Amino acid sequence: MEPVSFPPLSSIAICGGTHGNELTGVYLVREMQKQKVDKIGSVSISTVLSNPRAVDVCRRYTETDLNRCFTDALLSSPITDSTPYEVKRAQELNAQLGPKGSEKAVDMLIDLHNTTSNMGLCLIFYTVDYLNLQIFKYIQSKMPSVPVRAMQLEIPLSDAYSLDALGKHSFSIEVGPQPNGVLRADIFNIVKEAVDHTIAWLQEFNSGSTFEAGEVEAFTVVKSVDYPRDPVTGEISAAIHPQLQDNDFKLLKPGDPVFLSFSGETVKHEGEELYPLFVNECAYYEKKIAFHLAQKRTFKFPSIRMKKD
Repeated sequence: MEPVSFPPLSSIAICGGTHGNELTGVYLVREMQKQKVDKIGSVSISTVLSNPRAVDVCRRYTETDLNRCFTDALLSSPITDSTPYEVKRAQELNAQLGPKGSEKAVDMLIDLHNTTSNMGLCLIFYTVDYLNLQIFKYIQSKMPSVPVRAMQLEIPLSDAYSLDALGKHSFSIEVGPQPNGVLRADIFNIVKEAVDHTIAWLQEFNSGSTFEAGEVEAFTVVKSVDYPRDPVTGEISAAIHPQLQDNDFKLLKPGDPVFLSFSGETVKHEGEELYPLFVNECAYYEKKIAFHLAQKRTFKFPSIRMKKD
């Protein structure tokens, strides 16, 4: 692959509290604001508490999920008296950090999340962005004691629904397991270290360093699986099987148990071998998702450096 150059990355937004009960990002952003961290070396830093109303009540959201409000359709929808707060807030954030897909958008955006699933440290991104892949590999190399993985969502930018879609280059960081409304020191320190490494990488990039070509493995989501449900009431009729619980990223083969019904029957996986992600995520019950299934893919990337004038 031919080397690729990019313009300097002079601005980064670090966002927390997009979901008000995911406390790692909330307290990391608050600490950075308390320490008045607004520039490190060549990188200007904006810290954003994304959903302050939800943070105040320690809930995922107040009216609708903010992290599903950044599609082009919702960002351009007219505001009326009945518009949910989170849709209004998404448009405010788009004006502050975007506009989405424009040259005015912040160079890099990182949105910090927690999950109740056993996901370790997981970077989530939409496009196969060479910068994201390089940063992912860099974080992996700097944090060998932590399971660092990446997940890709194959969604067009116009339909990209999460806050990180606003940046020119961006990703979300999901770290767990951590219960909603709880702050764990070990999880906090993992996220802080990943953010610090990202800022360090940006400074190296801006100083003219060349990052060599390579490859990484990442997981591309292919489908979501709902819980078994009562055909009459629609209520769930089974829980995640103990052999699947806490085994995110462990290959799921045909015949492996995935659910255990309340009457004691095992439901087994059917179809191709895939990897389960976000197993038994608390916030996904309302979305009727028990877990995602993904393929493991190898992504190659070229050497990159800063484009010089």
